[in-house]
Amino acid sequence: MEGKNTNSKKWILVITAMACSLMELIDTTIVNVSLREISGNIGASVAEIGWVSTAYGIGNVIVIPLSAMLATLFGRKRYYAVSVLVFTIASLMCGISSGLSELILWRFIQGVAGGGLLATSMSIVLGAFPPEEAKTAMLIFVLGVLLGPIFGPVLGGFITDTLSWHWIFFVNVPIGIVCTWLAWTSVSDLEDAKRPPKIDWAGILFVAIALGCLQFVLEEGPLHDWFDSRKICFFFTVSMLGFVAFIWRELTTDYPAVDLKLYKNFNLSMGNIIGLLYGIIANSTLFIFPLLAQQSLGWTATKTGAFMISGGIAGALTMIIGKKLFPDANPKILITSGLILIVVSLIPMGYISPDANETHFFWLFIIRNAGASLLAPNMMSLSVGTLRGKELAQASALSTMTRQLGGALGIAIISIYTTINSATVRYPLVENVTEYNWMVQERLVYLEQSFADAGMSSDGAQLAAHQMLENTVAGQQIFVTYINGFLGMAFLFIFCIPVIFLIKTPKKDKENVAADAH
Repeated sequence: MEGKNTNSKKWILVITAMACSLMELIDTTIVNVSLREISGNIGASVAEIGWVSTAYGIGNVIVIPLSAMLATLFGRKRYYAVSVLVFTIASLMCGISSGLSELILWRFIQGVAGGGLLATSMSIVLGAFPPEEAKTAMLIFVLGVLLGPIFGPVLGGFITDTLSWHWIFFVNVPIGIVCTWLAWTSVSDLEDAKRPPKIDWAGILFVAIALGCLQFVLEEGPLHDWFDSRKICFFFTVSMLGFVAFIWRELTTDYPAVDLKLYKNFNLSMGNIIGLLYGIIANSTLFIFPLLAQQSLGWTATKTGAFMISGGIAGALTMIIGKKLFPDANPKILITSGLILIVVSLIPMGYISPDANETHFFWLFIIRNAGASLLAPNMMSLSVGTLRGKELAQASALSTMTRQLGGALGIAIISIYTTINSATVRYPLVENVTEYNWMVQERLVYLEQSFADAGMSSDGAQLAAHQMLENTVAGQQIFVTYINGFLGMAFLFIFCIPVIFLIKTPKKDKENVAADAH
């Protein structure tokens, strides 16, 4: 355990880390619902305004793997407190920005500072407790990780509707000031951390190029038809070359910016694989549900966001109740149970009908989030629970990076999947819409008559009837595509189960406990 922390100080650390992470994670999604108003206010096009989110994601993912090295270089206390302060200042500057370039710059800086918060917070929480107590602390910390992306869009929509888009950034300022003070007064430096004799500038450059370009590809790919775009092909190639150079550099230098040799730890390797898959599957399902609800079921954005809160609360309650009922349960059993619950919730979503309402989804989302609450904290603690000190900080950063990349990959994968599947789904739908199908002809006659009765000419009524029929087919096409996405993700979750049982459960012996106490 790091230092001689009293119980009160340990829980102050947990609250500080959770508040900082919650603030950072909310900001990853809070802006999305306000992009339309921001674009109109500052005179940016739809394509240009997307960079407000992209810049944040690029800054975020670049700094995450470097956070352990930066914490060692500057001292964890100083690095963490300064990250909160810079995040707060950047939030203020985003709120008072009057132009697109200015807003994108401050969003990038905000993302850089936020990446340091997310990666360092987990190591602070785990490092403050001995292994036998760390699971409880991690459960509370993960509440922020799970609830942030859920509350972000709802909070963003509410603030934008009642105040203005500027306040989605201003709201961070008072919270950030309090968090900066808490970070400076409660976070301590790592006892075994020593400033490296040399800074791995080449490694920092390579990882920035690799992750920055990859994040650009994942966020901008859907807007540019992926690899049909020369720009996307260029940045993807640069990213892959950057990864090759980064891996070679980190495995051959004596003072790496990111210690990739930690992947020799079997649990960390397997945990990161599960984390990557979880990020892919969880984010992809959360990405397509709002699209299904709003495009096919006719829900408003506010209704969609409010609906998803109930599932988040259910997940939080499941964490608390699960800890009370199964304090000493095997984490692999809990993780597997979580996966099964998620699969059980996703499969019925793949067979939902077009006239479904919120009652059809309510219990399915309760079950899904209950499963996620069993999976996420146990997965984190199992993959890095055997590490301490400097190794824990590096492992936490690597685990956070893989989950972040998994989330971005998930959205990219589901976008590609729905595009391809949409074309596949359309054929069996349109082959039945022919002049030889009496039901189709009867529908067309009814529609033409309705438009004619409304005052349209004969040709206009016929054209409008065919257009409405085409819109109906397109709506069905979108609906079937999305529910197929739920089924596809359910089967991917099933493939995670064998990986879980490869992870080794840490042994709780006296020797290890004594070692951790120091």
